[in-house]
Amino acid sequence: MTIPARYVAVLRLLAAVLTIVAVTATFLSSAARGTVNPFNFFGFFTIQSNLLAAATLAGTAVLCLQGRRPPPWLDLARAATTAYMVVVGIVYNTLLTNVSGGVALPWANTVLHVILPIYCLVDWLLVADRAAQPWRQLWLVLVYPVLWTTVVLLRGATDGWVPYPFLNPTTGYGSVFVYVLLIAVAFIIAGAAVFGLSRLRLIGAAGAPASGRSRG
Repeated sequence: MTIPARYVAVLRLLAAVLTIVAVTATFLSSAARGTVNPFNFFGFFTIQSNLLAAATLAGTAVLCLQGRRPPPWLDLARAATTAYMVVVGIVYNTLLTNVSGGVALPWANTVLHVILPIYCLVDWLLVADRAAQPWRQLWLVLVYPVLWTTVVLLRGATDGWVPYPFLNPTTGYGSVFVYVLLIAVAFIIAGAAVFGLSRLRLIGAAGAPASGRSRG
């Protein structure tokens, strides 16, 4: 089954634009309610991962319109951001729905925590313009979350700011370690699922070159 590449591209661009609008509206709303610290606002994994997902969707959309295949690094980036968005959706909807201090605008909250995670997963699952991801590169999915967690823990220990209550060191590093370990496992599982799904070829994008298979 195939669909016109321009339809795939338009949907991805719309998703990217909607995400950027949601992030911008959230920032402006926070600023209107008081002084907003950009380092804190953009320190949330939700904000960063949504922007990364928007960037990869926009990049693949442009290539799709040009009839060009995404380079391996962009396929990997899209795989990683898809895994991140899956984890964002699961963690928020299981641990953070009743926690204050998150995205204040209900519609933006839905976009960032529900709509984009679902869209990224469905797009990755259905549209076969990506190469099968080599298993030997699965560890790369963890690089960004590990760096993000390291920065958050350092900030929590120095200036006291943490984006999510379960990462607050004042509750004890033992509980923080347990949460970090559980989230790391979630990223590995999500990454493995995304890598596995990359081997499916359900819907082709007519007008876009077929992606090759992985070598590993």
